[in-house]
Order: sequence, then structure tokens, then C-alpha cells
Amino acid sequence: MRRHVRLTSLAAVLVLAGAAFAADSDHYWPSWRGPEQTGVSPHGDPPTSWSETENVRWKVEVAGRSLSTPVIWGDSIFLMSAIAVDSTAYAKSQEAAAAKLERREWPPAVEPVKQRFVVQARKRSDGSLIWERTAAEVLPHEPHYVDSSFASASPVTDGEVLLAHFGSNGLYAFDLDGEPIWSADLGDMRTRNGFGEGASPAIHGDVVVVNWDHEDDSFVVALDRMTGRELWRTARPDEVSTWATPLIVESARGPQVVIPGTGLSRGYSLATGEELWRLGGMTTNVIPSPIHRDGVVYLASGYGGSMLQAVVLDKAAGEVDGADELLWQYERDTPYVPSVLVYEDQLYFIKHFRNILTSLDARTGEVIFNEIRIDGIDNVWASPVAAAGRVYILGRGGDAVVLEHGKEYKVLATNTLDDGFDASPAIAGDELYLRGHKYLYCLAESRQDQEASR
Repeated sequence: MRRHVRLTSLAAVLVLAGAAFAADSDHYWPSWRGPEQTGVSPHGDPPTSWSETENVRWKVEVAGRSLSTPVIWGDSIFLMSAIAVDSTAYAKSQEAAAAKLERREWPPAVEPVKQRFVVQARKRSDGSLIWERTAAEVLPHEPHYVDSSFASASPVTDGEVLLAHFGSNGLYAFDLDGEPIWSADLGDMRTRNGFGEGASPAIHGDVVVVNWDHEDDSFVVALDRMTGRELWRTARPDEVSTWATPLIVESARGPQVVIPGTGLSRGYSLATGEELWRLGGMTTNVIPSPIHRDGVVYLASGYGGSMLQAVVLDKAAGEVDGADELLWQYERDTPYVPSVLVYEDQLYFIKHFRNILTSLDARTGEVIFNEIRIDGIDNVWASPVAAAGRVYILGRGGDAVVLEHGKEYKVLATNTLDDGFDASPAIAGDELYLRGHKYLYCLAESRQDQEASR
């Protein structure tokens, strides 16, 4: 059942707050898909090539395990980790799960060991620690997939509040100096096959939105940004586990919350939680987060099938079924784990999580190129990002390919580092941040090269 409180003039407040936030956020990376929720840094210009001996401004070891993308605001970079209290017991649990995977026994789940759930702030200048807070120290109630973690969601900030979502282990709000503001317990998720949790929160104005799709009663909930007070909660009937982060976007009917789902993708009013539209067609295990550009929302999934849909947000109402509402759909080679990148008038996406790339015209859905095998990369979990006319695709084995953005597939560089990467990259200014299995890298051109180019 949907519950909500009366919000006086909330729509107007949200529009003004969103405009102020956008003015600052364009230069940073405030959430895992960047300032525009598209994977693009509009003012970024990171390096094209790197290695362990080239264009590494700094590299620091980060304790714990996480698939979480760092976020950036001002001179700070914020990240999350789950650190096993008994590292030996956790390692044994991981080894047992890996052995099950090798024997093709399903599911290859890492059984829970007590974790310390940590939030950190580090200096962008050198990676040194500014502050660290332990949000909680608890035994998770269910396992995670062998290659996942207990800290797979990414933080989000609006420059005042930093949100760290550890799913069933709590949602925590801090100020940017690390002082706790509030926390919320939304219950325990029961994910499919014990795969674990991963959807990040979304923030818009004074409202925080969390999606809670799992194998029990699913819902979406809105909380007050400064107090954690629940504003509304809307049931998502018949929905099962998804890992997609909600997208909050402006529309003719005010800010909307867009959430894909195996049953139905839906749009909700941010002010009240009322369902505005619905659309079927996604596959199971929805992971890619929706993206938006020029009034069109793009929804994708790629497990047990392929689906990419382009929805005209201002025209979507009730059951979406007409050509005016559903601009186009594409049913081939869509992503399972990585999200779609939209850069100017082009979409880029990975087939499943393999090294096969497709690009479509964002307005028409027409193929620009497809079935391109990305040499030098194997599997891809991280979502592609873009800046300065370049597209960055990061492989799980430490390799990365940088492409020239455009109608032809053109490789500018292939790069390798001594770590594996599942978290998506973050870009701010001339810096590219990569969260590896063990290290956090800041990649940027050397000071001498920058001076020489001026």
C-alpha cells in the first residue's frame, strides 16, 4: 500500500534545488553514473593512455572488498567498503564459493562473516585519508555471489549530504566532514540465489529514493534528505530482485522516479509516489540503471534475453504502448551487468558482460555499429564512461580501451594496470579514478606533460 505525507510546494522546491545542484555537480562526479546520470563528465578531460609507470598520479591500497564506484565533490573522493572482522574466515568462505563455481554447483555463494561497513573520505591531491567512519559492524543475514561483495552499492552526494547505502545493513547519511546525520533500517532483502545487493540510492532536492526489489514484497521508498523521515512508500507488486539504481529526472509533470523491473518498468511522481506509467518487456535479473537525455529515458536488461527501450517521458502515461510513448526498442546484444552510456546522440553498450560493443543512434535506435569485438579486454562489469570526445571501457582483468567517440569504431589506446576492476570509473577534471579489487588509482597526465601542452 502506498503511504505519503503532505509536502507543501514540494515540486517547486525540487526544481530550484535541482538547478542549484546541477551548477556545481557538472564539475564533479556525485553519483555512480556521474553528474548527468548518463556516464558522461561534461567538463572532464582525463588521460587517454596509462600504465603502472605512466600517468598514475597516485595509487593507494584500500582495505576490504567492494564493487562500489567512488564519488567526488570538491577536493574529496568518497568510497565505501565492507571489511571482514575475521579475514581468515571470510577468505575461507570465498574459497569455498569459488570451488563450487569451479564444480559448476549453483549458487556459488560466499557465506556471511561479520563485516565492518566503512565510509571514507580521501584527498584528491594524493589519496591520503581525511576521515573514516564505521557505519555498522554486523553479521549480514544472507550471502553474496562469489565475485560480488557486501558493499556493492555506490555512495551519492549533493555537496551537503553523503549517503552510503549498505542495503539490509543500513542506509547512512553523513555531512562531508564525516559527521553522522541520520540512519535508516529498511529491513532485510532476500535476493535471488543469494546474489547479494547492489542498487544505490538516488537524491533530488530534499528527497532520497531507495528501490527495494527482492524476492519478498518489493517497494520504492522516499526519505527526507536531512532527517531520514519516510515521506512515502509505494508497493511494487510482483517484482523480483533487481539491482538497478532509480533515476530521478524532470518532466512536464514534475520530477519522476524511473525504475526498471522484470515485471514492469514504472515511472513515479517524486512528490507523492503515485505511479504515472508502466511498461513491460525487460528480462530477468535487471541490473543496468536507466539513463535520460533530451526527454527520452533508456531502459535496458540482458539476462535471459535482450531488451533496450526508449521511452518519451512527457508522453508516457498509464500503459505505455504507442509509438508516441515508446520511441523504439532494440532486442539484441544488450547488457546484463554494465549500464548503457549515452553520449551526445549515441548510445554505447556491452553485450551481456562480454567484450562485444554496440552503438545506436539515440533518437532512432538505428545501428551505428554492432558486434564489435573489443580486443584487449575480456569480461566487463564496469559501466562505460565518457569525456572530451572519448569513451572509456574497463575490463575485469585490469585492461582498458579508450575509443574515439563517433560513428566509426576507433581505438585510441589500450591500457593495463596491476589490479582487477569491477567498479565503474569516475571522472573529475583531468582525473580518472579507478576502484580496483585492492587499490584506488588516480590517473592524470604528469605535471610536466600538462605544462608542455600549454
